[in-house]
Amino acid sequence: MFSHTTLGTNDLELATAFYDAVMGVLGHNRFYSDDECIIYGDGDGDQFCLVCPFDKSQATVGNGTMIALVAANREAVRTAHKVALENGGSDEGAPGLRSYHENYYGTYIRDPDGNKLCVVCHKKE
Repeated sequence: MFSHTTLGTNDLELATAFYDAVMGVLGHNRFYSDDECIIYGDGDGDQFCLVCPFDKSQATVGNGTMIALVAANREAVRTAHKVALENGGSDEGAPGLRSYHENYYGTYIRDPDGNKLCVVCHKKE
């Protein structure tokens, strides 16, 4: 359904350290990077991109916007939360079961630019 998802950043170096750590836990490798963007994925779609805004204006956070990343298991959710905080992220909800469905185990974090992320496992452990 989606080709790629893109978030803006004001500090590509800090974003790279944050997302390399979080995406590494989730098994996603950096596919491409240059002075203005980093892309995670395989090159055939399902890509996650961070860019310095093309118009050179400040990147801002969308109110009500959140990207949810799938984790293979609950341990990966916990590890992603931990490495996110160690790499400039902030806590928006500790790892745990949520009421969305019986196996929804997730965490909510903000990246260094303030973008809201969810890391979730839908499997029973």
